[in-house]
Amino acid sequence: MANVGLLFVGAVLFMNGLMLLGKVEARAAAVFNLFVGALQVLTPTYLIFVADNDPKKILAASGIYLFGFTYLYVGIGLLAGLDTTGVGYYSLFVAVAALGYSFVSFRILKDYPFGVIWLYWAFLWFLFFLLLGLKKDGLTAYTGWVTAIEGWVTGVIPAGLLLAGYWKHPDAAAIALGVFAVVVFGALWPLTRNSRHRPTPAASTTELSAPT
Repeated sequence: MANVGLLFVGAVLFMNGLMLLGKVEARAAAVFNLFVGALQVLTPTYLIFVADNDPKKILAASGIYLFGFTYLYVGIGLLAGLDTTGVGYYSLFVAVAALGYSFVSFRILKDYPFGVIWLYWAFLWFLFFLLLGLKKDGLTAYTGWVTAIEGWVTGVIPAGLLLAGYWKHPDAAAIALGVFAVVVFGALWPLTRNSRHRPTPAASTTELSAPT
């Protein structure tokens, strides 16, 4: 069930990335954020309910709420025209929590690929904090590209492989994910830092999404 949710997290991240890049109108993206946010709140609730008090299962499910509440917050904020500082500072909370979940994935769950993926999400949500909370508008294009790419790399592709039974060789997957992040996100920075792109009126009230 969580893997199905992960698939749609990838979709909403991709859409929100396009929104930041001015390709998708903000209110249109808001509706999909509400859909995925609701899914990402119902899913962990169900998983915890059927976990039979297994602490590892509860721990694994609990992180999903971080992202479900993000998408709901974003969707409601876009539709209501709210200032972005609230979701921005909530994103800082998510970024810090994601570091903890990364540690848990590496040390307790022994899930190395998702240990790296949680670091992806920590980085992305920290960008949301800078963009939405601190109003660093110069990061709009960079954050948009990182968001759209992470939608595929941390959501759609892992979910598809897990659902099809092809999620194998975790050590190699973790290394590949780490190398990809350093190379691609590092290369994006000089390509976007001088971008003249500014958020459209529709996108200026926004942001995103993520995970599990």
